[in-house]
Amino acid sequence: MGAGGRMQVSPSPKKSETDTLKRVPCETPPFTVGELKKAIPPHCFKRSIPRSFSYLIWDIIVASCFYYVATTYFPLLPHPLSYIAWPLYWACQGCVLTGVWVIAHECGHHAFSDYQWLDDTVGLIFHSFLLVPYFSWKYSHRRHHSNTGSLERDEVFVPKKKSDIKWYGKYLNNPLGRTVMLTVQFTLGWPLYLAFNVSGRPYPEGFACHFHPNAPIYNDRERLQIYVSDAGILAVCYGLYRYAAAQGVASMVCLYGVPLLIVNAFLVLITYLQHTHPSLPHYDSSEWDWLRGALATVDRDYGILNKVFHNITDTHVAHHLFSTMPHYHAMEATKAIKPILGDYYQFDGTPWVKAMWREAKECIYVEPDRQGEKKGVFWYNNKL
Repeated sequence: MGAGGRMQVSPSPKKSETDTLKRVPCETPPFTVGELKKAIPPHCFKRSIPRSFSYLIWDIIVASCFYYVATTYFPLLPHPLSYIAWPLYWACQGCVLTGVWVIAHECGHHAFSDYQWLDDTVGLIFHSFLLVPYFSWKYSHRRHHSNTGSLERDEVFVPKKKSDIKWYGKYLNNPLGRTVMLTVQFTLGWPLYLAFNVSGRPYPEGFACHFHPNAPIYNDRERLQIYVSDAGILAVCYGLYRYAAAQGVASMVCLYGVPLLIVNAFLVLITYLQHTHPSLPHYDSSEWDWLRGALATVDRDYGILNKVFHNITDTHVAHHLFSTMPHYHAMEATKAIKPILGDYYQFDGTPWVKAMWREAKECIYVEPDRQGEKKGVFWYNNKL
């Protein structure tokens, strides 16, 4: 779903599963970021306030229509039909609000407009509405982009080495264990990451929490804005409290709470599948550099949801290379740089449900490269 139109790019040729899982090159690329940028039409780097707002307004209109239908017509439905109507509302509203989340994420990258104050205002409002501490996550996410693929400095979904796997890990390496782990990851993973830095990089300096202004994630210049993020969250929580007091907790949960759970699940799923793949390397400090780290990600295909999610799913490689580029130019940019990237570009068209299960099975820990001499390059394995 979107507005303003965008270039249509034919999907990558379908690969066999063997080709899809083939390791991408881990050597220093024969091209530079500058060469990639020159290959992209200059207009792709231009941010348009009307066009950016058109996508946001469209999402708001669609979400408002879903809300109106649910509050106006669902109470009139015969009882059995409500059991069908509400799950449909939750799924549709959750997907549309994930699109709103993506646009607020763009604001954090300064990809919404040429004005930082406008980006921060829009991002603060809509991330707060989705209970995301805008500035807190903006700064930690920026560090993720600065350190992608680094085992020491990346911020999220940092894979464990085999020696760091807990004793009970082998008991979870089965279908039931994977089901439990995925369920916890997609329901509680996002709030646990924000509150306790679960799946994030370790911070020996202190308690890493996105709501704590003095957390070691942030420097002194950023701490005041963490208070602003917390104030935004508290304001939305107060609004939800007032709504629940007036309309009932059940109404608040059905109209807002369950769709929010779906937003959180998609957020974790999308991020997980972007950075977890048997073909992708990770690097320690002896091998890591920014370009190779930025290329250690994969574009995925979510079908129609690619458009609903503003193509954050199938243009993620370009996003990591040029994060201030608006999402509505990312498809065109991806098409432009693919011939230069060659084997360094990874696209996996495996259906996301199947891919989620496969990655949970195959990508348990990382270990040094055994096929070459690069001991600072790590690849996924699952043999416990």
